[in-house]
Amino acid sequence: MLDPKQGVVGYELTWQDAGSDEVQTNEEDLHALLTFVADQFSDEQAGWLLGNKLLFLEVSPALLKSEAIKRMPPASTVLTLKHSDLADPDTLDAVKTLRAEGYGISLRDAELTGPTLPAALSSAQSSDISHLEVRFSAGDFAAQARHYATLKKSSVRMLGRPVNSWQDYDACAILGLDAFVGKLHLTPRPGKRATGLNPAQQIIVQIMNMVARNDDLQKIEEMFKRDPGLSYELLRFINSAAFGLKAEVQSLRAALALLGYSALFQWLSLLMATASSSGYSPVLMETAIVRGRFSELLGQKYLPRGESENLFVAGIFSLLDRLLGVSMEEVLAGIKLSDQVAAALLTRSGVYGSYVALAEACELNSPLLGPLAGSLKISPMEVNLAHLSALAWAQKLRMQAA
Repeated sequence: MLDPKQGVVGYELTWQDAGSDEVQTNEEDLHALLTFVADQFSDEQAGWLLGNKLLFLEVSPALLKSEAIKRMPPASTVLTLKHSDLADPDTLDAVKTLRAEGYGISLRDAELTGPTLPAALSSAQSSDISHLEVRFSAGDFAAQARHYATLKKSSVRMLGRPVNSWQDYDACAILGLDAFVGKLHLTPRPGKRATGLNPAQQIIVQIMNMVARNDDLQKIEEMFKRDPGLSYELLRFINSAAFGLKAEVQSLRAALALLGYSALFQWLSLLMATASSSGYSPVLMETAIVRGRFSELLGQKYLPRGESENLFVAGIFSLLDRLLGVSMEEVLAGIKLSDQVAAALLTRSGVYGSYVALAEACELNSPLLGPLAGSLKISPMEVNLAHLSALAWAQKLRMQAA
């Protein structure tokens, strides 16, 4: 979910099932999935793992009293219901209770009509609803503006759907919508495309190629010394809480030795994507990071030791052509990668290609998700665990870099 400044403000999770209606009708299964989500995003020591991002969860009225909801921070949790659900008095009472506790309530499939507030709020006070989904249409702009003008006077925040082009995104921003749902996380913004590697990325590529050749650490250290900013990032990374070192590392040579070639190459891959200076990069960057981590986590169980690090590189580099505004062939011409990683990037083939394709299917709610996971003998629960863990990891990474 994007805001008018192209920032990622939250994620929407929806229930999916391949080939049957059981998950849609079995409240016990839905409760178990809701508990699973709460477990993955809540940590006793770290707290809410998504930081300040909102989590939108599609729920049924029966789930509004689930104890799993209580384990999620009210200010970060928005529960999505259908407009017709509010016709039931018990559901409306449950909504009022949750709103009083600080949880968000979003309405879907509502009609935007009426002389005062839209009909979506006819069965509830505006204070009972925090978000309202509106169906954006490229046509009849004036009529939409009139309807939305009324909502802007209330405390209800508007979510535009579907917003599948940057032209629609700009229109929604003009209309005053607060957040947008679509496929813009995979779409470079026209007019703001990068023209290839920037200076920081050029140095990173040189170092990556040196690491791939297993060049002497002294030569690699000399490359870092050419860029004070890159040296600072390396020392900050090695001294982060993730390493848990008892003494601070102050030497570039010591930092490189502690990381080793494999971990250094993985870290440089991440840095390569995040060093983009293009105007549309924040959305694509976050998607690339999640994709890389998701692929890596799945590979840790199903591939030989060490292979998962290659999957991280394949996942995060699979969006590098869009981040840089060049073809994937041009990307590969400048960076020395293994044949298996190159095959995954170019054709989604080889030992890594199916994992990257599975990550893409998750991002798009694709019907290919089930068959791809099945072909890799990966269960739906493992896919869920890896995807939620990747979202939390990407958020933690962003907070550490802030």
